[in-house]
Amino acid sequence: MTDPSHQDCLESIEVLTAYRDRLVNDVKAMGQRLKLPQKQIEATLASHAELQRIEAVLIQLASQLETTALS
Repeated sequence: MTDPSHQDCLESIEVLTAYRDRLVNDVKAMGQRLKLPQKQIEATLASHAELQRIEAVLIQLASQLETTALS
């Protein structure tokens, strides 16, 4: 398998960031509709498995982006 190009990394970061932002907004909106306390909404976001996975992938992509930039 070949390493992704610089452009591939940028596109993936852009798409994942948009998805993460949309997911965060959805969770916040749902919490507000349910009239949950802000601290509970923030705790839910902090422990959200999918958001944690997205953050891990974004970190990995940023690292790979640095690697491809140095090549």
